[in-house]
Amino acid sequence: MSTWMETGFAPVRIENGRSFTIAGLGGHYNQQNNKTIPALWQRFVPYIGKLPGQVGDDTYGVSCNFDGHGGFFYIAGVEVSQTSQLPAELTRHTLKPRRYAVFEHHGEISGLGHTFEKIWKQWLPASGERAADAPEFERYGEAFDARTASGTVEIWIPLESA
Repeated sequence: MSTWMETGFAPVRIENGRSFTIAGLGGHYNQQNNKTIPALWQRFVPYIGKLPGQVGDDTYGVSCNFDGHGGFFYIAGVEVSQTSQLPAELTRHTLKPRRYAVFEHHGEISGLGHTFEKIWKQWLPASGERAADAPEFERYGEAFDARTASGTVEIWIPLESA
């Protein structure tokens, strides 16, 4: 059996994630329309830093509710400590504690799809790991510059328990 190290592409770390809630704008996407996700982010930008209960400055892109045919629900959002005072137009999703493989994408956001492709087509088959049927997410921290749409993005892929 090969190991993920042989692919030349490996997670930065394996981490036990915590439970936290993301609030943001969401929509249904697939391979045909996922190029419009940046427009969702543009609509969400005015909310950043202004939501009641926002935790920290990081933003998150959460992919969930996969339909088995390439469709999924995507949320552009931030972590929140409470949801009772959020605007009605925002979607809320609570991520459960679980094990993740955490990867880093470096560079322009336009190349993010290529990084995901390497994870799913190279790393995962060679890793001996199995992806969990759970949301995956991107974390945009201080190493990401939203103005230039480039920098470092963490990609959190849910794994089955060891």
